[in-house]
Amino acid sequence: MLMAIGAIIAGLILLVWSADKFVEGSATTASHFGTPPLLIGMVVVGFGTSAPEMAVSALAASQGNPGLALGNAYGSNITNIALILGITALLAPIAVHSQVMRKELPILILVTAFAGWQLWDGDLSRMDAIGLMLAFVVLIGWSIYQGLRQPDDALATEMTEEVNAMPVRKAILWLVVGLLLLIISSRILVWGAVDLATTFGISDLVIGLTVVAVGTSLPELASALAAVRKNEHDLALGNVLGSNLFNTLAVVGIAGAITPVPAEPAVFYRDWVVMTVLTVALFLMGYGFRGVGTGRINRIEGGILLAIYLGYTGYLVSTLVPGG
Repeated sequence: MLMAIGAIIAGLILLVWSADKFVEGSATTASHFGTPPLLIGMVVVGFGTSAPEMAVSALAASQGNPGLALGNAYGSNITNIALILGITALLAPIAVHSQVMRKELPILILVTAFAGWQLWDGDLSRMDAIGLMLAFVVLIGWSIYQGLRQPDDALATEMTEEVNAMPVRKAILWLVVGLLLLIISSRILVWGAVDLATTFGISDLVIGLTVVAVGTSLPELASALAAVRKNEHDLALGNVLGSNLFNTLAVVGIAGAITPVPAEPAVFYRDWVVMTVLTVALFLMGYGFRGVGTGRINRIEGGILLAIYLGYTGYLVSTLVPGG
């Protein structure tokens, strides 16, 4: 058991560090090759911050633990909105100026609804996974179109300030090193998580929804807190929106393509419902219906999001951990 806990801690630390280097290297490399800043923010950084979830879920599915893969993806989405944006908004209210972000909010609702429709029959088949991957390709195409069409968006301005001016060789080195360490740390983390779940008789789904989800979402938390400190609010929200879109489509799609994922009823009526409620709440807060011209997540709303996360996690622990 101690080895499993040690593997989880070591895996998470290495995962967070390698994800940061991978994002930094990939974003800077893309910038050197003339990629528009908005496109870097929407696609490159979105892919990079979801890389831990992709690596962990793909590995878990290939090793016969699809519950861990699904729990990691949906748990990360819940964590991103409720925990990360909740904490961030408590520290500093988040204002949304980017028009692209306002377009992504309803898209995220549609993607979440599509995921729920696939879960309805209790099984995520390879055909379902192909549907998710095709939707992901469409999303990437739309993101590229928006990145080229709106170079002066507020998110593009913030992204320009964030891109590191390191030499291209160093950027490529960090991209490769970060990717390799992501794979290694994912193997360590998955082994520890599965071993811990087996030891305590907890389903790998619950481990994925809690411990692994929080761990793989740490890069988003670090990015959001850093962005808000620099008054880059659109970047903070953009990281979460991009990550959730990538998680729902690509992370689950990759896992389902590797092996069909049986989804127990609770995944739909508990986890997907919580994820959907949080997504709709984020849309209502971030879209700007309050007549001020921009969306805004204030401290009270941040506190509510955090309370929902604590309540959801507490419910998971109390009902699904033996003896809880």
